Amino acid sequence: MIQIKALASGSSGNCYWVTDGSTPILLEAGIRFHDIRQGIGFRVSELGGVLISHEHGDHCKAAKDIIKAGVDIYTSPGTIKALGVTGHRIHPVQVPNKFNVGTWIGKPLKAQHDAAEPINFLLWSRDTGEKLVYLTDTCYTQYTFPELNYIMVECNYSLDILNKNVKTGRIQSLQKDRIIKTHFGLENVKSFLAVNDLSRVQEIWLLHLSDRNSSAKLFKREIQELTGKIVYIAGQ
Repeated sequence: MIQIKALASGSSGNCYWVTDGSTPILLEAGIRFHDIRQGIGFRVSELGGVLISHEHGDHCKAAKDIIKAGVDIYTSPGTIKALGVTGHRIHPVQVPNKFNVGTWIGKPLKAQHDAAEPINFLLWSRDTGEKLVYLTDTCYTQYTFPELNYIMVECNYSLDILNKNVKTGRIQSLQKDRIIKTHFGLENVKSFLAVNDLSRVQEIWLLHLSDRNSSAKLFKREIQELTGKIVYIAGQ
C-alpha cells in the first residue's frame, strides 16, 4: 500500500514523501534540506530518488544539497539546465519516456507553467501494483488515467475567491491572469476528476493551496461530495 506524507505544500515550499513500502521517494525538494532530513526522520540514505517538476524555488530549493547527500534527482532537461546542476546524480527524463526509480516506474507528463520545461508524473509501483498521479503547477492537463489508486493534484485557487480578491484589491488583475495561466484551481480539479476513472481511488490529496485564494475547508468538502473519496489537504 502506498503511503504519502506532505512535508510542505504551498508557495513557501513543496515536498512530499511517498513510498510503496520498498522504495521511498520525494516529489519536489522545495524546502530547506535540514527540514527535509527532519521530516523523513533523517533517513536520507533510504531515498530512491527525488522527482522535481520544475526549477522554481518552492519546488527545488534543496536540490543541490540533495545531490551532495548522494541522492539521485529525476527531472526534465530544461529544468536541469535552469538549475545549473551536473553530475552522475542527475537523471534527465523526457515526455513520454518511462524511467525507473527502485521499485517505481515513472512516466513524465507535460505541464503548462511559466518554467523552462515543467513536467508532472505518473507512477506505478511494481511491488504493490498501485498507480499514483502527481499534477502540480499546471493550468491544464491533456491526460486521463485508468485505474488510478492515488491522486495528488494541485488545487491552488477558486475562481470565486480569486474574483472577490480582485474586487477588494487584495490582488491585482495581472496577478489573477498569471495564476489562471499557470496553476490548477478548484474548477480544474473538478473537471479533471469528472473525466477520470475513480473506481479504484483510495485517496485524493489536494496540493499547493494559495494562502489568499483558497479555502481548505471548502475545497475538501466539495471534492469529498463530488467523489465520495477520502480527501486530504496537504500541509494540514
